[in-house]
Order: sequence, then structure tokens, then C-alpha cells
Amino acid sequence: MLGTLTGALEAREIILEPDAIEATVAGTNEIVDGVVTLTRIDIHYTLRIPAGSRERVDRALARHREKCPTARSLAGAVIVEFTADVVEQE
Repeated sequence: MLGTLTGALEAREIILEPDAIEATVAGTNEIVDGVVTLTRIDIHYTLRIPAGSRERVDRALARHREKCPTARSLAGAVIVEFTADVVEQE
């Protein structure tokens, strides 16, 4: 998921240093029909982006779910939610 977002940013000519992007991920397991089942994944991105790139970053984030192979593969079985804190560097 992080790789997909990084690739989307690079396609928009936004190259971030490794310490300028991070993801915090939490999974939720529930008992479904007596079986422990992954039901939800919450991903929170923190990005420090170059000045003047906010609009392109927002577009990448808006399309992230539909373009992420993992999120698409899990659709219908696992809820995948993305949030992001974006700080534009000067």
C-alpha cells in the first residue's frame, strides 16, 4: 500500500525522501462463524511534501484506494481505510 502511494507520487514527479513518508497500520480481527478473521485495516500516512505539490498529492491520495492492488484484492472481504496528515515543506 505504501509502495503504491509512493509510485503514484513519483508518477506525478514528487520524489520523497524515505523519512518524509511513513505509514501506521492497524488491523482488526473479529470472530466470524467461530474463526478469527481479519475484518479491517486502517492505514494512516504521514507525508512531508515539497512546497507547491499539495494539489498533486491530494489527487494521488484521492485515487489511492482504487489504484492500490492490495486494497482492491481485499475489497468486499476486509474494510480498508486510508487517512493522511500532509505537511507541505517550505
